[in-house]
Amino acid sequence: MSVTPYSACTSILIGKSASVDGSVMIGRNEDSRPAWPKHFVVHPATTNGQTGFESTDNGFKMPLPKTAYKYTATPEWTAKYGLFEEDGINQYGVAMSATESTYANDRVLAADPLVKDGIGEEAMVTVTLPYVKTAREGVSRLGTIISHYGTSESNGILFADRTEAWYFETGSGHYWVAQRIPDDSYAVVANQMAIQTIDFDDPANFMWHPHIQEFVQQHSLNPQRTGFNFREIFGTNNQMDAYYNLPRVWYGQKMFNPSTQQATNSHVMPFIRQAEKLLSVEDAKAFLSSHFQETTYDPIGSGNPVDRKRFRPVSLATNQESHVLQLRQYSQPELSGIHWLAMGVAAQSVYVPFYAGITETPADYQRGLETYSPDSAYWVFKQAGVLVDPHYNQFGDQLKQTQKELNQQFACSVLQTDQQAKRLTGIELSTLLTQESTKNAELALKKYRELSAKLITQATAFSPLRYHQDMNL
Repeated sequence: MSVTPYSACTSILIGKSASVDGSVMIGRNEDSRPAWPKHFVVHPATTNGQTGFESTDNGFKMPLPKTAYKYTATPEWTAKYGLFEEDGINQYGVAMSATESTYANDRVLAADPLVKDGIGEEAMVTVTLPYVKTAREGVSRLGTIISHYGTSESNGILFADRTEAWYFETGSGHYWVAQRIPDDSYAVVANQMAIQTIDFDDPANFMWHPHIQEFVQQHSLNPQRTGFNFREIFGTNNQMDAYYNLPRVWYGQKMFNPSTQQATNSHVMPFIRQAEKLLSVEDAKAFLSSHFQETTYDPIGSGNPVDRKRFRPVSLATNQESHVLQLRQYSQPELSGIHWLAMGVAAQSVYVPFYAGITETPADYQRGLETYSPDSAYWVFKQAGVLVDPHYNQFGDQLKQTQKELNQQFACSVLQTDQQAKRLTGIELSTLLTQESTKNAELALKKYRELSAKLITQATAFSPLRYHQDMNL
């Protein structure tokens, strides 16, 4: 079993007509504990891959096709407790992020318990993403796996391609549903089952375990006289939701629907919303790096001490990495997809754009153990945040300025690279995308190392071992 609970993520999904440039986007913060490094890798395509998978976490086993597609991934620094590859984009332009940990209620689990050696979060990307060509295929493959082998956890999983985004939820040991995010809408999710009414007459927008209706009816699980509300049947509605989960949904919907008035921990907030304006990748990143800014609940704001610790923010010290997987309307999947990756705490890191067509990642992104090391990308970004934390009033503006400058340079880089890449194919295209992505990563590391050097130097002035001595003595 894992040494740490994987139960504290936050997600966002955006349909193509809801975005300013026609992109489909999915994003998530991966949370675990304050020091638990991630790596970033590219798995090459193969026609002679491993024919079976066995988890080092719980012993889950299943056969695999020999042909596997290329994909990006963010595995743990150690495979001892499982791979936890978490997020990536494959060579066909399919993006997957897994998982958003959720909780099933006791009634449901009594009827269909979780399966001890069923598939869990740590295996989902590894056994799904390299074997699908569309987001819908991803939903189908994972659903088939869970129906057959069962799952050891309750989770939400995000899928996308440049046509559509899907949100998939497991409700018990074997039963699951998935909903297509309407093109003109977005959704934010925070550790609570989110999908509401299922329309079993609309397979274009919903997918489900083939026997879920019979299961619910057989065990008298539906509290409503009519309809099928997955959240009400399978999910929870308790004090933990009110303080830990719902306020994050409230804040996301407040960002994108500011004129809508809702209680901070309302249990009736909708899963799907239409934003008041078109959303950009910057909006997705802003949500994932948020911490209740401009409210009394901001942990580093000016609210009263009780409110500042009342609710769990989206971005916090346990962020391992944060990502936005953006699928743009280019026909070439290598160019269409951008894996925006912020190592460490989203609010204190920066989202570096890596094109889906890259063939390798920088060496610093493939390094890092549990103990700090200066040659690890995770630890470079983490170090800057650790230095800012005790002196936020003095150092916060310097961090924000570094982030602002890098964000501007990355936006410029993407525009310029897009123009060059449109004329290229094959090896020339992948070479350009790898080179430019590497330049972006190296620039971010350089700027954050410089920032940390400045902060360490300036922090010497804050030592309590000081005495204002007369310089004439």
